[in-house]
Amino acid sequence: MSTAARVPDTYELEGDDAVETLRETGLRALVRNGFVRFRYADGFSHSRALAFQLMLVVIPALIAIVGLATLLGQQNLTDVLTQTMRDLAPGPASDLLTQSLQQGSSSAHEDAETALLIGGVAALISAATAMGQIERGANRIYGVERDRPALAKYGVATILALTAGLATSAAFILLVPGSALGDALTDVTGWSSTLDTLWSIGRWPLGAALVAAAVGLLFKVSPRRHQPAFSWLAFGSTLSVLLWFAFTGLLTLYLGASKEFGETYGPLAGVIGLLLWAFLTALALFLGLAIAAQLEAVRAGQPEPLAGRSSDAGVHGDSA
Repeated sequence: MSTAARVPDTYELEGDDAVETLRETGLRALVRNGFVRFRYADGFSHSRALAFQLMLVVIPALIAIVGLATLLGQQNLTDVLTQTMRDLAPGPASDLLTQSLQQGSSSAHEDAETALLIGGVAALISAATAMGQIERGANRIYGVERDRPALAKYGVATILALTAGLATSAAFILLVPGSALGDALTDVTGWSSTLDTLWSIGRWPLGAALVAAAVGLLFKVSPRRHQPAFSWLAFGSTLSVLLWFAFTGLLTLYLGASKEFGETYGPLAGVIGLLLWAFLTALALFLGLAIAAQLEAVRAGQPEPLAGRSSDAGVHGDSA
């Protein structure tokens, strides 16, 4: 089976080197070879696996939030979440999420501590597993054959879940259902028009900053190798962010405008819609990572993305 070529570790690279390497390589050639690297690293399979793990985070996280709201006596938070999901998700997707919230709310009112504990633990385990899948996909893209030892791998994954994972979740809430969330907050809490205006404007730069920081952290920490400075990862991470915005926007427009989608999948349309979003999110992440890896490979003098087609001289073994 073909695999992506190993990207040699590079050190003391300056930001100007990244710009110069990109200029010399050419954007078209870099993107083309980056996609070849992605494909031979089995990027589509890793994206599907990550999408599945992301789906496992959603429902327990919602239950944990409802449990926390119940413990704090904030019924308004549950109402805001329910209305936001109803306004945001089209058709069956809305039904799926609001039913999950209602079920979680019923369970939380009976035993809020248990709902918070079980939902929180399940969401954290699922999120850590998702981060572990990101490491596996990142390693294959860089040509690293082995992941970190299990204890180290999932220790790092848990830290990433609590940092990059939470930042990504916050960015998603701000950017995707942000408008619907603002409307729900206005309806439920009756906050002022000034706060509504500040929310409408401020959520965009804040959300963009959060998702950029999260993607940059994942690029820097996930692979089991010495990663270059952020300036060398900036182009790939920016591409990931732009692709995520584009994929999310196009999918939202499609689901909102297409009656055939709901008619084709019926009650499963909500699940399929969420799976599509999770897959496109994973795809954007790994494609950007492949571009970053290919840019570094060019600078290291081994631009061939397919293993076995260039000399392996200078390629390091696995780093701890």
